Amino acid sequence: MSDWSQDVGGAAVDLTSTLVAIDSVNPGLAAGAAGESAIVEHLRTRLDRTGFTTRIVQSPGRDGRPSLVAVGPGPDTWPTVVLNGHVDTVGVAGMAAPFEPRVDGDRLRGRGAADMKGGIAAMVVAAETLVAHGAPVRLVLALVADEEDANVGSEAVIAALPGMGVRPDVCVIAEPTDLALARSLRGFAVVGVRFTGRAAHSSQPDLGINAVTSLGRFLDAVDRAAPRVRAEGGDLMVTLVRGGDSAFVIPDPGRVPRRAAYDEQRLGSDRAGRGRGTADPRPASPDRAGGQSRRLATRHRRHRRCPRRPARRGARQRADFRRALLDGGPALAGRVSDGDLRPLGRRAARG
Repeated sequence: MSDWSQDVGGAAVDLTSTLVAIDSVNPGLAAGAAGESAIVEHLRTRLDRTGFTTRIVQSPGRDGRPSLVAVGPGPDTWPTVVLNGHVDTVGVAGMAAPFEPRVDGDRLRGRGAADMKGGIAAMVVAAETLVAHGAPVRLVLALVADEEDANVGSEAVIAALPGMGVRPDVCVIAEPTDLALARSLRGFAVVGVRFTGRAAHSSQPDLGINAVTSLGRFLDAVDRAAPRVRAEGGDLMVTLVRGGDSAFVIPDPGRVPRRAAYDEQRLGSDRAGRGRGTADPRPASPDRAGGQSRRLATRHRRHRRCPRRPARRGARQRADFRRALLDGGPALAGRVSDGDLRPLGRRAARG
């Protein structure tokens, strides 16, 4: 190995360590996570000093989710090579020291070291070296946010490149592939499926329609269809389900964001590329929850007016309950009065 390549390799390791130490967990995956702002600013400052023209590209509708485009010097008649990677990482649950880079033999460990801060560091150092040596190539670093979730950073950068006068001749992506050359990684599609049922109390399931039961049939159908999709080079899976609000209420609705990954073609590697799935980002709102509660309450009121549930049922239940206490629990009978039992009777009458 030449001294020149050793210098570049060492610089890449040093930069990888620096980037691993910067928390850039994707907030779309972990609520309140740091996001990409700090790491983008660090890279922008560095690339400004080494001859690149930099631009922050914000993701529309996503405050604090910046991407970075850095264009090297040189005329647009030179071949344009885009070096692309993502600066966000997945979460750190279960990791004792995720942002403390450590070298273990020929490996550097820490959150994002492989996916893909090592790749980012290698591209940045290589681009800086080529610019310093006057290589006749126009280098563009496209370092994007949100690859681990919804890819809004890639979409924003792709839209911004023409306005920056960048028309790539080739794009190199430093995503980890076990050092195997890959022509492409598979894309993905996310499909959110919602099953609408009818809420009812679990004591009267015949009055409801169970959305979770429908959801279960759907999960089974996806599992049965998946082998056929895999045989064609893609995948089909369910990654997240939601349904129900209470153990005693027939659930309405049920939701499942479904993930499909497709069109994978790789050279030199049979390892599956990763698709990404996203959940329905809309939480159940208080208005919707309240509306469901009101519907349940209305049904309960109708039940109380039903001829099979006369209004005096509560009084009979209090009397039955008191007799049971007197017959089977003398120790309790002396401490329980009709006044104590009346609220129990009212709750029983409500179903």
